[in-house]
Amino acid sequence: GEDSHGLGQSKLAYHFIGGVLHHARALCAITTPTVNCFKRIQAGSDVGTNTRSGNTWTPVFITYGDNNRTQMLRCPGPGRFEDRTVSGAANPYLTFAAYVGAGLDGIRNKIDPGEPNIGKNMYETSPDERKALGIDILPQSQKEALNELKKDEVIQKALGPIFEEFVKLKEAERLEYHGMVSQWEIDRYLTMF
Repeated sequence: GEDSHGLGQSKLAYHFIGGVLHHARALCAITTPTVNCFKRIQAGSDVGTNTRSGNTWTPVFITYGDNNRTQMLRCPGPGRFEDRTVSGAANPYLTFAAYVGAGLDGIRNKIDPGEPNIGKNMYETSPDERKALGIDILPQSQKEALNELKKDEVIQKALGPIFEEFVKLKEAERLEYHGMVSQWEIDRYLTMF
């Protein structure tokens, strides 16, 4: 078939990509499963003036494009794409199940991923540019990602009965984390000078 977006993908692959992008905010709860993981996908307040995300080049925008590390889904060559936001801490079985669910939803519903971002460093775009292009941002905290997951029936169904247990476990983990006092907090708030 004809390559409608110029990245060497089939029509089926573009629909799969469309599903992944459509469900990206809920997928983030699975692919970025710990409170610490979210430190690598922080947009920060100065996005638009920075050329990268911290030191990791981890994308925070829900986009796809060519061989460009600032895209969530990078297409390095014909017939391939990679999600650059998946953490090494992600459970591969849950990630695969959630991904297949998102992609199959894209195929079933013929979700168009929109136009790819070609040659554009997303960290050099302004909030107004991204808004005009309809580009959303990944959840910036575990709580936000879990809330997205709780609203996304497609990803819930892909996870099956594990969904409810996963949410309980992650919410308990988040509460425990926020109940801890870190050395940074002690140094910052318990000193007189």
